[in-house]
Amino acid sequence: MTRPTDIIVVPHTHWDREWYEPFQRFRLRLVALLDDVFDRMERDERQRFTLDGQLAAVDDYLEVRPERREQVIALVRAGRLAVGPWQILLDEFLCSGENIIRNLERGLTRSAELGGAMPVGYLPDMFGHIAQMPQLLAGAGLSHACVFRGVPDRVRTHAFAWQAPDGTTVRTEYLPGGYGNAAGLLDGAALVTRRAADLAVRLGGWRPEGATTPVLAMYGTDHAAPAPDAPDLLAAADVDGTRLRLGTLAEYFATQPTTVDGLPTVRGELRSHARANILPGVISVRAHLKQAMGRAERRVERYAEPLAALWHDPSVQRFLDMAWTRLIDASCHDSVTGCGCDETAEQVAARLAEADQLGRAVCDLVGARLAAAVPRDGYLVFNPSPTARTALVRLDVEAPDGAAVGLAGADGGTRAAQVLDRARTLLADDLVPAADLPAVLTRVHGRELYGQEVTRWSVSPADATLTFEVARHGDPAFDVEDVKLALADAGRPDHWRVRIVAAPRLSVAALVDVPALGHTAIRPVPLPASEAPGPDAAAPAPAGGVAPVPAGPAALPGPVSVADRSLDNGLLRVDVAEDGTLRLTTPDGVAVDGVGRIVDGGDVGDSYNYAPPAADELIEKPRAVQTVVRHTGPLVAVVDVLREYRWPVAADVDAGCRVVDWEPVVVTTRVELRAGERFARLRVAFDNRCDDHRVRLHLPLPSPARASYAEGQFAVVERGLTAEGGGGEVPLPTFPASGFVAAGGPDGSLAVLLTQPTEYELTDAGRELAVTVLRSIGMLSRNRHALRDEPAGPQLPTPMAQCRGERTVELAVLPFRGEWHAAGVTEAAEEYRHELLAFAGTGQLSTALPAPATGLSVAGPGVALTSVRDRQGRVEVRVVAEIPTDTSAVIGAGRAVRGAWRADLLGRPGDRLAVGADGLVRLPLRAWEIATVQLDLA
Repeated sequence: MTRPTDIIVVPHTHWDREWYEPFQRFRLRLVALLDDVFDRMERDERQRFTLDGQLAAVDDYLEVRPERREQVIALVRAGRLAVGPWQILLDEFLCSGENIIRNLERGLTRSAELGGAMPVGYLPDMFGHIAQMPQLLAGAGLSHACVFRGVPDRVRTHAFAWQAPDGTTVRTEYLPGGYGNAAGLLDGAALVTRRAADLAVRLGGWRPEGATTPVLAMYGTDHAAPAPDAPDLLAAADVDGTRLRLGTLAEYFATQPTTVDGLPTVRGELRSHARANILPGVISVRAHLKQAMGRAERRVERYAEPLAALWHDPSVQRFLDMAWTRLIDASCHDSVTGCGCDETAEQVAARLAEADQLGRAVCDLVGARLAAAVPRDGYLVFNPSPTARTALVRLDVEAPDGAAVGLAGADGGTRAAQVLDRARTLLADDLVPAADLPAVLTRVHGRELYGQEVTRWSVSPADATLTFEVARHGDPAFDVEDVKLALADAGRPDHWRVRIVAAPRLSVAALVDVPALGHTAIRPVPLPASEAPGPDAAAPAPAGGVAPVPAGPAALPGPVSVADRSLDNGLLRVDVAEDGTLRLTTPDGVAVDGVGRIVDGGDVGDSYNYAPPAADELIEKPRAVQTVVRHTGPLVAVVDVLREYRWPVAADVDAGCRVVDWEPVVVTTRVELRAGERFARLRVAFDNRCDDHRVRLHLPLPSPARASYAEGQFAVVERGLTAEGGGGEVPLPTFPASGFVAAGGPDGSLAVLLTQPTEYELTDAGRELAVTVLRSIGMLSRNRHALRDEPAGPQLPTPMAQCRGERTVELAVLPFRGEWHAAGVTEAAEEYRHELLAFAGTGQLSTALPAPATGLSVAGPGVALTSVRDRQGRVEVRVVAEIPTDTSAVIGAGRAVRGAWRADLLGRPGDRLAVGADGLVRLPLRAWEIATVQLDLA
């Protein structure tokens, strides 16, 4: 150990924007704290303050105190107040990688407006750190990181080299003891010298021999201000050979080298429990928040922004900005995590709902503009993927009663559609007193009646019947005054029969060819009766009828069928067993039994950590099983598996057991198999009427696994069967995944495809994959926790975290052989997560269908698209090489590319890229490299 000669004491506050109190109540405390701090700084130029690395605290304050803005700017410019670089201190595993970039981008931009950001990737309280964070920080121009949780035991010095999967490395400061390792330093004048001496010894133990640079001491804690006389107290401290001085975090890092020479290297994610709690239970608590985050992020990132960038203009940018504000705010490490009070969770859910609504509003606006060129009996279909697809779309179409329906493309070819459902045609048939007819007619608003439009009407005096016929598009010449006149001429019967008859409508499924990030138009057409498929069937129209549409990007997939309790599409066979579990079989011989077993167990933990009762009782065998066939193909087959269980209603935390009182629960697993898909879609739903329990979906593997591979934020992370412990909590090997998790061995593997961050665990020595469906708990934190040494927060009841009511989880299962990156798992996850989006046409009926149009294409082994957005008139594309070998991205567009540039993560253009004679941009990529390209499109 080398005793430090200089300790930089950093006064700061860690500000949880919302947590055990909701946002506005915490903000009231923030305003009072910063009023006091800024008053002191105005009086005493020696004062320093670091505002927790997040601009949200500044914005929240200035919204209440706008008159302080110039003072804040002056303090930042003088280097006395450190702000940024983040907009908010996020949870890195519970939002998308793109959300992380936008957070950093916004924080740096806002910090620049106030005088400049602290040039440090400050990550003080996140519950572990993603593998690609070094690449993200370096890509934004930050050469330092600063972390607390997740650091492995092998790190024995205060600094280490943190390396991303692509090899990018940043110098990283570890905070021994956390972001409050000097919190009590100035609690009393008489104690300062002794505590400062203890601090010098404690922090000196993390310095390598011969070190001469200052040591970092973090003087602050949650929601607390420094002592008003901190400069005087430090000046009076008498510590032999050691000087203590105030500074900001930025001032400390200005004294440190940026090189990583000689430092120990840590590669990949930081999720070790060795030195601090990482509180892994936040991944699974309040799962509906994780679902809402995944849904809203997909809506904005993969639908709204690409539609606006490729097919509209910048006029919708403000809507997208508002959506991102809500997504970033929700990503806070005490927000989407669900580890706050019930009021906080409700506010987070509302924010995410608004983000989703804003994204949908942009989709609707752009979609309506494109659909104006499509006849009003047709549909425009958008493909959010960067490759051309033949995929299933569900539509609501008009069709003559009993007729078969096909969907015609712009080239005149037709494919038959599978009928899924038929809507009611008789919407009303009422006997109305004549005196009430005026009131009945007020139900007509212009042409609209019962959500549709009037196409025809008739008045029959003979039987006193008034009939309205309605459809999606009505008669522009309709006027309700004509109906009133006809009724006046029809005599005066005592009662009128009023009928509202809708045009026959069908819910159908059809395969549609759509270009990359582009759109195509289709319209329903009747098929000859001789070509009509069965009541729940569809097939390409046979020879002699209407010619089928050319196959497009892939050969037309074979049909899917249901026989007894088996579904088969030629690529995957699914058999429902007597106990309701599934057997999956592939043509190349991968087979697995028992998929989808439901296991219910007790949970007497809290929002941070799972804890089973001392005497747990696992319920996994259903009392009854029923199978119901919903659709029989040939494009989509659906079977519902209903399993009835009896689950304990609650747990007795003090007694350490589950309450012996039982509640019947029916778990419905909907199994869906589509033509052309190698995976089965599962939807697990049940009415949760129990407390204090955990429900997991178990999926046996075709062969035992020694590791799992989980797709998260710009990377696929390999994890073993155990987790490193030592930091005060039992290291359960439960991990997060966002896009997919895959595991297996030489006899085959299984991938679970996901639409939201989800908790999983390899159990039974790697023989099974368990995915958490529900974790139902009733306390924010428990003072006494079987698997954690100390409280993680206040012991407050959170009854809404029991998650009573209907709960639904959707995922897909894909058996495969070989390595995940060679077996198309990433491509399957892309296909599963991003359904086609349809818009009803609004053009004239006589309008011809517009030709298909390509928006943007991205190809290359292992290359995944994460963002397409408008950047000051250029189309900005972000891709990542999600593959362990070097590769290349090939980027093209449906129009001429006039120029292309490489850019950094913040969108600052760099080197110009060559555009080939074929109009394509070819970009070499390192394994796991994140790349941003800007295109000037004609």
